Amino acid sequence: MDIVGLLQTEKNEFTRSERALTEIVLADVDSVLKMSIVDLAAHAEVSPPTVTRFCRRLGCDSYADFKVRLAQSRFVGQRYFAPQAGPSSVHEIAQGVVNGIQSIIYDTFDHLDFAAVERAAESIVKSSFVLAFGSGGASSMMAGEVEARLFRLGLKVASTDDHQLQMMRAAAAPAGTVIVAFSMSGNNSQLARTLTVAGEYGHTRIVITRSASMVSAQSDILLPVNWHENTDILRPTPGRYAFLATVDVLAQTVATRLGPSAVASMRRIKHQLVVNRDGDDTQPLGD
Repeated sequence: MDIVGLLQTEKNEFTRSERALTEIVLADVDSVLKMSIVDLAAHAEVSPPTVTRFCRRLGCDSYADFKVRLAQSRFVGQRYFAPQAGPSSVHEIAQGVVNGIQSIIYDTFDHLDFAAVERAAESIVKSSFVLAFGSGGASSMMAGEVEARLFRLGLKVASTDDHQLQMMRAAAAPAGTVIVAFSMSGNNSQLARTLTVAGEYGHTRIVITRSASMVSAQSDILLPVNWHENTDILRPTPGRYAFLATVDVLAQTVATRLGPSAVASMRRIKHQLVVNRDGDDTQPLGD
């Protein structure tokens, strides 16, 4: 149970005494963890039985149970309790975001496994079908990006961010299927299980995730993406740009290996866009 989260969301529904206890807990979790029930009651100017009722309202059996759960809630996501002061002006924010993107893209290039990209591209070129799997925010976006990159090259490809559909597709996929899977954390247990199933059916599994993780262990070809997360919790993670750069490198390598057949497919798409949308061929190949 996330005691801190519960206190933050439910505090307006509490009684005056409960709100007083809530404010003390949220103001200094570490100090409360050192307090006895008598100390906390005195600090909040309430009685010890009121503290006990407060704990039970939160789903805890006792004050001791409350402290255990509070300690667990404190341990998880510690940097969200006392976040560092970050930039406030738009210029500073933009500078931090762009610098972070530039840094992670160069770092991605420096650590890119070129041989693994080549093997992954060759597997996709020879495939009968490509499935792209990801869930959550950036990973599901990357799965969709793989579909967008590869269908333009004339390849049979589909993406999904639904765990059950991923399992079903892996089980039903034809021989020669290649799966491209994404996990930013590497800790997606449901995706790992799906990749295990895919391996049982002999599908080639290209996995883009953190090294030495649960998901990476289920890969035939691993394209590792490792980065240090922001200390500024308000800044969106630059990790997704590392994934996007890796996808673009893989997609262009596939296109280069396909050669004329990819160019022919792209030309047909561009022809229709020029005729029906752009009037010229200088625009991107789709929005």
